Amino acid sequence: MDQRASAFWVRLKANRPTYTLTILATLALGILIGTVVSYGVKGQESKKGSDATPLTVPSPTQLSNQFSQIAKELEPSVVNINTESTIKNPHPRLRRSPGGQGDDDGGGGSPFDDFFDRFFGGQGGQGGPGAGSIKERSLGSGVLVDPKGYIVTNRHVVEKADRIRVRLQDDPPGVLHDAKVIGSDQETDLAVIKIDVDKPLPTAKLGNSDGMQVGDWVLAIGSPFGQVGSVTAGIVSAKGRNIVPGRQFQSFIQTDAAINPGNSGGPLVNMNGEVIGINTAILTETSSYAGVGFALPSNTVVQVYNQLIGPDHRVARGSIGIEFNAQENPAIARVYGVNNGVTISNVVAGSPADQAGLKVGDTITSVDGKPVKNGDELVADIASRKPGTKVNLGLVRNGKKQETAVTVADRAKLFASRLGDEDEGSGQEGPKESKLGLTVRAITPDIADRLDIPAGKGVIVQDVKSGSFGEDVGLTRGDVILEVNKQPVNSEDDFAKVAAALKSGQDVVFLVRQRGGGQQGTIFLAGTLP
Repeated sequence: MDQRASAFWVRLKANRPTYTLTILATLALGILIGTVVSYGVKGQESKKGSDATPLTVPSPTQLSNQFSQIAKELEPSVVNINTESTIKNPHPRLRRSPGGQGDDDGGGGSPFDDFFDRFFGGQGGQGGPGAGSIKERSLGSGVLVDPKGYIVTNRHVVEKADRIRVRLQDDPPGVLHDAKVIGSDQETDLAVIKIDVDKPLPTAKLGNSDGMQVGDWVLAIGSPFGQVGSVTAGIVSAKGRNIVPGRQFQSFIQTDAAINPGNSGGPLVNMNGEVIGINTAILTETSSYAGVGFALPSNTVVQVYNQLIGPDHRVARGSIGIEFNAQENPAIARVYGVNNGVTISNVVAGSPADQAGLKVGDTITSVDGKPVKNGDELVADIASRKPGTKVNLGLVRNGKKQETAVTVADRAKLFASRLGDEDEGSGQEGPKESKLGLTVRAITPDIADRLDIPAGKGVIVQDVKSGSFGEDVGLTRGDVILEVNKQPVNSEDDFAKVAAALKSGQDVVFLVRQRGGGQQGTIFLAGTLP
């Protein structure tokens, strides 16, 4: 260590208290000056502001606003439907199993025989036992499409109802309007009803369901569990769903918008506020919403509605009377040596196809020169043609191409037994109900063959009115009446004449060929006419 450093340490030791005070004073002054300088800088920044962008609260999104606007626009046209029906001496009915086959107009069992176990679980009906009868009440929805009071709903909402009443959105509590059925269509489960009012009613606008895409937003509006004016939102989950085997006229839009019992018959609406479907069913194991709902496309609704409001109040579809596999199978094409077309698995006896000489194993490849790729295309083409028109079919038989002309028939008459023996229209036209409470129809050759009945014998029971004499004696839909009081009835006119001659207090004996139930074969059913 040099001499200057040594001298410094000597002086530091000698004057340590003085140096310590000096150092502390210096530090205190520095801290004070730094604090003052820091305060001054902060003050200057607060006055000048920062370069940060202020946050703002955005306006409500258009999507949310659009939902509410559509709901407000559509709700006045959506109605609540209340129905009442009385079932006298109820007894279980046999259910038909839906078949795996298709036909040129969608044959197979009734589309709703087992429908409600899985699709809606009974539609929210309520009942209570009475004197040998059950009073059933159910709730549904509908949508006004004409200011004169015409309403579109589901057929199963109003089917067999003794009384139909409609509640409008703007009606005071307790006000209901009686409605009448204009017409209904079993194949699509649609119905048109009407209420009479003294003012124009708000209506919904129908859209084009073909324009909907998977993923598009939709709203379902209706009265689930009687909660009038409920709105739920979802998307189109799928298109072209066939939920009942063999029903070519029921191709549904699938949605995850919440649909529950009571929504049936209400509209499915797109983001333009247009009705693009009628809510019909849900897929469920609990009778409540499970995220899978089905709506009949509006394009189908329009076609059916326009026919139901027509003079006949029924939907007429063409048929040539053939059957084929509902599901395509490559093995069939390979065995029969064809790449495209529809291979016939059955020809209905007496049908236009039978008369034209079509046979099992023939493959239809074209209709009026237009190629046919599958059964859906064939059904759509033939069904759209009016009964009585002729079509030229191209076909392949044993590897050889042929052509034949076929006259299109009325599908409802040709396949009456396949359709559950129900009248296509429930308006003013068609078979009339007799004083016995029965509606009957002539037997087709197909039904006669199945029941082993000579052609031209008997009439088939189309409908039995609840609480009627016919129901009291045990007649059910599908029974074949061969005689009434020993008089043969081989046509609707025969039955009408016999029924008209019957008087109150007279014994009436039916000779009936039953198609199901507890008894089989031909039996007597009898009673005394009230």
